[in-house]
Amino acid sequence: MRVEFGVLGAVSAWDEAKEPLRLKGPRHRAVLARLIVARRRVVPVVRLAEDLWEEPPGDAIGSLRTFVGDLRRALEPDRPPRTPPRLLITEGSGYALRVPKDDVDAWRFEEVVESLGDAGPALVAQRLDEALGWWRGPAFADFGDERWLRSERSRLTELRLHAVERLADARISLGRAAEAVPDLDAHVTDHPWREDAWRLLALALYRSGRQADALSVLRRARAMLRDQLGVDPSARLRRLEEDVLRQAEHLDPDADASVNRVWEQATAAYEGALGSRARTRLESTVGLMRDLAVTGGGGLEAARHHRVAAVAAAEQLGDPELTARVIGVYDVPAIWTRSDDPEQARWLVDTSERTLRALVPGSHDAARCRLLATIAVESRGALPVGEAASGVLARPLQAAGQAEEIARRLGDPGLLAFALNGTFMQSFRRTGLALRRDGIGAEVVALSGHHDLVRYEVLGHLIRIQARCALADLAAADRHADTVDELADRHELPLVSVFTTWYRALRTASAGSREAAEAAYAQASDSLRDAGMPGLEHGLAPLARLSVRLRHGASAAEEDADADWGPYEPWVRPLLLIEGGRTEEARAALRGIASPPRDLMTEALWCLTAGAAIAVGDRTVMERAHTQLLPASGEMAAGSGLITLGPVAEQVGALEEALA
Repeated sequence: MRVEFGVLGAVSAWDEAKEPLRLKGPRHRAVLARLIVARRRVVPVVRLAEDLWEEPPGDAIGSLRTFVGDLRRALEPDRPPRTPPRLLITEGSGYALRVPKDDVDAWRFEEVVESLGDAGPALVAQRLDEALGWWRGPAFADFGDERWLRSERSRLTELRLHAVERLADARISLGRAAEAVPDLDAHVTDHPWREDAWRLLALALYRSGRQADALSVLRRARAMLRDQLGVDPSARLRRLEEDVLRQAEHLDPDADASVNRVWEQATAAYEGALGSRARTRLESTVGLMRDLAVTGGGGLEAARHHRVAAVAAAEQLGDPELTARVIGVYDVPAIWTRSDDPEQARWLVDTSERTLRALVPGSHDAARCRLLATIAVESRGALPVGEAASGVLARPLQAAGQAEEIARRLGDPGLLAFALNGTFMQSFRRTGLALRRDGIGAEVVALSGHHDLVRYEVLGHLIRIQARCALADLAAADRHADTVDELADRHELPLVSVFTTWYRALRTASAGSREAAEAAYAQASDSLRDAGMPGLEHGLAPLARLSVRLRHGASAAEEDADADWGPYEPWVRPLLLIEGGRTEEARAALRGIASPPRDLMTEALWCLTAGAAIAVGDRTVMERAHTQLLPASGEMAAGSGLITLGPVAEQVGALEEALA
């Protein structure tokens, strides 16, 4: 049986049904109180006798054993004979009360106060309001000024006074100043030496619109401190009086504080109302992760981690409809075609496929659409050249098409925007499709603008920046970049500036000097620091410097011999080997070179491969490169919106000349 002990008032004990246990006389309660003060440590019998009697009688030890026996029967009435006690134990020549922290109200109160640390005011108000309710009177109220109790009683009393003041401070911060006034008024009456209590009472009155009363309280505090304690008010209290007199602006909460207050109150209320409803908690968690993902840096990384944990937890519950909702609610717009975490992406795709198969056929169309769109988005860059006909590898294309068809049929704008994101991610089945992607971006912009889908509106503009770069329409790309920066600033989307900063570096590289281009790319590289986007960041900076050198006729290997080329290394290595005079190694590298992934870098990587193949005269690779680049001969090798290698037609012409 669980037993709870109370010392925040008269010493008491209750069983699991909250019924009070009979603890007999004051000596029994004194033994129990003394053991609680010891906090699970053993108290020798001799020490107990000295603490309970000023002059211990001759039979003190025997009496103590009787008291302990009576307490054990009260605390564990169902304990079988000759079995050791579980709560009040004998150890050596003494006794100890071995109970969990949560079973003693004073220990539980202390734990709450210490655990709050720098918690927000809503949580502080909620937890302290409950914890202060555990007090039924002064600590150990049925005992006098016993020496063994003085320190513990003083400590608990101070802890309570601090909690009362912190609760009042939290209520004031939450805009509930009037609610704090009555408790603070009683508090300063009982404890007039506590300056912080006077300060809080004056502030609560002022924020309740009672300036005159606030001034009166501050003057009462000054008089009391001088007359009764012989001290002047602290500088903090004097400043508050001056600020109240001149109605200082800082005494009123600013806009940010109001916003924070609303957030604190809403989240605390939601947490309290939600309780332990696991399914609702999971969906809410992923919704929060969706918002967290666009905050940048650690937020994006945390969102990816917690998203997977939420999906796994949903799948464990064995409810495919719930799993579909948890997967699908994370409709964070995706612009970059290389995954930040390929292993996680594969896991999400596999889970989405399992969930699709588990749904009842012919039902849950919206959930199916979101699962299909998730498959399309998370399978970004998964189709190598020449293998799109493979059933396994064609699945993302099929999923994108199915998601878009369902979304259009349902007429749900948010669903269609998510599906079009999947369509964009799978729009790289060959080179030269910039115009097709521009059309996708234009539809996303129009759809999002009409239905106030701000994040997808940003996505649409970013897609159009990339497409207009590939179509050599930098004036239009500029307009989209300006619009997207304005949207990002207005709606607090910090990650967006990474892409516009890199676009403007491309802009500089297209028209400026080599020095200006390298400086612009150095600034762009800084924007990636702590952005939380390894799929974008890894290898991009050296690739950008290489693009500048090639455009200005400089050595490909200059300064970057030991650079980390990341995923681009296989298509850069042949050029570096050639520049280093290792032509045969370059030929060997080209001989087994794979096709670049079908993504935003495809044309650029084929151009690098073509240049190396021309340099060593590898006709097979030249023919492959010509076949792949020919559809894009009317475009720029700039479809990423980040780097440019100039007109694709120049490389196609060089290949045709070399092949002739």
